[in-house]
Amino acid sequence: MISKILSGKSFGGLCRYLCQDQSRALVLEALGVRDYDHKLMAADFEEQRQLNLDLKKPVLHAILSYYPGEKITDEKMKQIAKEYLKELGIQNTQVVIVRHTDRKHQHVHIVVNRVDNDGKTIKDNWIGLRGKKVAQQLTLKHELVQVQKKNLELTYLEKLNDYQVNRYKVYQAITNELPRCKTLIELEQKLTRHGIETLYKYKGQTKELQGISFQVGKYKYKGSEIDREYSIRNLEKSLARNIVLKQENKQHRPLNERQQKTLSQMLETSQSKGKNLLEELMHPEHLNDNMPYELMKKKRKQKRQGHHL
Repeated sequence: MISKILSGKSFGGLCRYLCQDQSRALVLEALGVRDYDHKLMAADFEEQRQLNLDLKKPVLHAILSYYPGEKITDEKMKQIAKEYLKELGIQNTQVVIVRHTDRKHQHVHIVVNRVDNDGKTIKDNWIGLRGKKVAQQLTLKHELVQVQKKNLELTYLEKLNDYQVNRYKVYQAITNELPRCKTLIELEQKLTRHGIETLYKYKGQTKELQGISFQVGKYKYKGSEIDREYSIRNLEKSLARNIVLKQENKQHRPLNERQQKTLSQMLETSQSKGKNLLEELMHPEHLNDNMPYELMKKKRKQKRQGHHL
């Protein structure tokens, strides 16, 4: 099961999209709102929203998607959705759970009013990441099929809005280009060919990288919004891995546990000193000092043989 969470300003369009076409939509649960007319449903959400007009984005829209071919009953879907909200700490507010049947995979939409029944704000700190973790926990608890990563072949891009479509395009471009890159500059240049601009965020007035974003036209996404693996720190780890594998011509072999640990230690050290791990790895003297022992064996052997020539 996969979790995806979006936020918004208006309930009207979302309720219309979710519930207007009753041939594909089934309301499994409606708490605090009317469920037989999407306009009345939106009106109920908006009425409670008036209790806290300072909250600019009161709409929380979560999507729980099951693996294609997995059969889940309506009652089971509703149960899992409720457990999902409970684990996220979402309670005492208006909620609608809607099942859609317009895809090959079963999925439910959950609409939550972030203005609760007392007019207080339901916090959404790290809600996307927390939602993914809860979905993983519930997948194991209910013995559902585990999905390890996005599968673009199972994604209906033509049914997404422009913001979502471009996000998937960025994901696909990074996925294709990253294995062939050793530095962020290389990745940036390759993404430019796809019409994607790479933006960097630095800590204060220093050169220490703190974040990365990708922009397509008017749409901009943080690396972690594209995928957790594409945050600045995880990108640095992937690029550093590519450098080591390139040096030993072992792109087909994963790093062993010791090599992984060494790279992680190097990354932590570079971050604590405000340095760029990738720049350090690109210099031979640093590479030789920090490369795992196993990866240095071949180099030392070749050097010894050279002295006998």
